[in-house]
Amino acid sequence: MSDTIARTPGAHRGRPDGFGGVVLRPGDPPYDEARSVFNAMIDKRPGVIAQCESAADVAAAVRYGVAEGLEIAVRGGGHSVAGASVTDGGVVVDLRKMRSVQLDPEAKLARVAGGATWADLDGACQRYWLATTGGRVSTTGVAGLTLGGGSGWLERKFGLACDSLVSVELITADGQLVIADETKNTELFWALHGGGGNFGIATALTFKLRPLTSATLMLLLWPADAGPEVIRRYRDLFEAGAPEELGGGVIFLTGPPEPFVPLHLQDERLIAVAAVHAGPEDEARELFAPMFDLGPEGVMVAEMPYAEIQSSLDDPPGLRNYWSAEHLTELPDEAIKAFCDRDADRPHPSPSQQALFPWGGAVARDAGKWPLPHRNAAWVVHPFGLWMDAADDERGIEWARNVCAHLKPWSTGAVYLNFIGDEGHGRVVAGFGQENYDRLARVKAEFDPGNVFHLNHNILPA
Repeated sequence: MSDTIARTPGAHRGRPDGFGGVVLRPGDPPYDEARSVFNAMIDKRPGVIAQCESAADVAAAVRYGVAEGLEIAVRGGGHSVAGASVTDGGVVVDLRKMRSVQLDPEAKLARVAGGATWADLDGACQRYWLATTGGRVSTTGVAGLTLGGGSGWLERKFGLACDSLVSVELITADGQLVIADETKNTELFWALHGGGGNFGIATALTFKLRPLTSATLMLLLWPADAGPEVIRRYRDLFEAGAPEELGGGVIFLTGPPEPFVPLHLQDERLIAVAAVHAGPEDEARELFAPMFDLGPEGVMVAEMPYAEIQSSLDDPPGLRNYWSAEHLTELPDEAIKAFCDRDADRPHPSPSQQALFPWGGAVARDAGKWPLPHRNAAWVVHPFGLWMDAADDERGIEWARNVCAHLKPWSTGAVYLNFIGDEGHGRVVAGFGQENYDRLARVKAEFDPGNVFHLNHNILPA
């Protein structure tokens, strides 16, 4: 594959040849709305926003960007905390008009267009009581989350989102369509299980689905000073062998004005336990009895369709975001204390969350299959910063970094890259491990030798 692409005929006219979608430029009425992304810290002004309606449009937009020497960003759900979904002066390949979901309920397969969100996929699957692991926020793009690995509520039962991939249709840096699966482009298929958007633009992904006839969401709330006791009990529950059907997390947050939140906890620091059980409510309550025994002051338990659970905790767009993560080998009492102590620094009042997720189960079973060494972690610490005022940026970023720094003594050294922003090349290598990174770099050299797709957790071509 050549690392140079001939100039596209007619590219100087300002519109990609063969492009059938909408082209937006600065000054066009929809431009400012189209360039905005989930993280309000990101304020970039692309030269061209190519709103694609087909794989052919994506290919035309890529050829145009390369021929004109323009930086290329790929926009799906727009949730990249580092702002990789948009570029200053370059081309945004906007996939949001490509959101179709085609289901084969008998074969339990779903073919998902590259711009679909998890709300699109979950809603389509719900009609047949089928599911796969998806992101915890329904507005997240399916492609971006899956290609980076894909953590979600059902991961302990069904594995990460990428574990359910059957095939990926990809537009490469030379504007060609390739298909990667277990029989074609197998090294590329391996790389797409965590390597992110380094190798091309996914225009369609096919997933295998699993039956899920019932699901239960539980939210239990206490004042923040109960944090150490709550987390110790939660740790003991999972380390004693909680079934894989039970997933969730412990989260320090600010009490929202919801009916199930007691008035004395609203707008106050609190500790919450969120649980998603792949089963009915009576089973969920029985499994979670040790947490109920601690006398939560706020309780919400509901058996509901999984698609509704997926959208029930959505964060609104327009907030300033900064996230990070640390993966832990164990969670001794000293680590719990270090985690709880950091809540005092969390921006307040704000929607910021300081989360702790249990892994294991299906996440760990495929630990060596894909380029994702962090899957061996027992626990994941995830400061998820959200605030309104730019004046809080420095304080919020420092808090998130300190949460991770204080948990370093128990860190595995690896990291799930979808949970972090731009933290330097060393963290990218840590996300894959050196041996996997070197292998990924060879795949990168084959499919994107010129590093056209570099707005991501970038893998340099070998």
